[in-house]
Amino acid sequence: MDPIAHLTVATLAFLAAHFVSSTPLRAGLAGAIGERGYIAVYSLAAFAALGWMIWAYGRAPFQPLWQVPGLRLAPAVVMPFALALIACASSTRNPTAIGQAGALKSNEPARGIIRVTRHPLMWGVILWGAVHVLVRGDLASAVFFGGFVALAGLGTVLIDARKARTLGADWRRFAAVTSNVPFGAIAGGRNRFVFSEIGWKRLGAALAVYAVLLLAHPYLFGARAY
Repeated sequence: MDPIAHLTVATLAFLAAHFVSSTPLRAGLAGAIGERGYIAVYSLAAFAALGWMIWAYGRAPFQPLWQVPGLRLAPAVVMPFALALIACASSTRNPTAIGQAGALKSNEPARGIIRVTRHPLMWGVILWGAVHVLVRGDLASAVFFGGFVALAGLGTVLIDARKARTLGADWRRFAAVTSNVPFGAIAGGRNRFVFSEIGWKRLGAALAVYAVLLLAHPYLFGARAY
């Protein structure tokens, strides 16, 4: 199989493994093997597809689509924000996450980074993937990193739709004071930015990870960060 076609198939398998949870197939599988069994199978399939995708990307040839020298510095601007979103997402209770729906019943369900976007992890991935597509400027990278952008972007929409169907009034109250697109609710006057709820520790952790990735990028991924 052509290497780019192979990467495309692997990327589609990666997307399909994740989007099963947004289809009626999820309920059928969970009913047949139990919720824990479903999560185990889902996790195994997702990691296997990711491994296949990485393997295929590593063997795909470089076929340039565009080369803009000025874009080489884009990660220096974008990646700190992407990592800040991911760091905040990993340490903030989010009602959109699995098993966290109970947070919707609190008096203030949207706190910290959730005031900015109800999908901080997804938007961190979107920024990471999009800036790598722009900087790399080749076909294989457009497929590989574009797959993550598609996964995260469509994921925000599908998660919102599923939560709206299953959580009713609690979700509507939460959605009224939050936004999918970062700063949408704040710009619309439906929420406010409270830096103290995010804090310097989370941002410091994100910058520390950024510094490590900057130094280790050639050793981990075979290329300078920029």
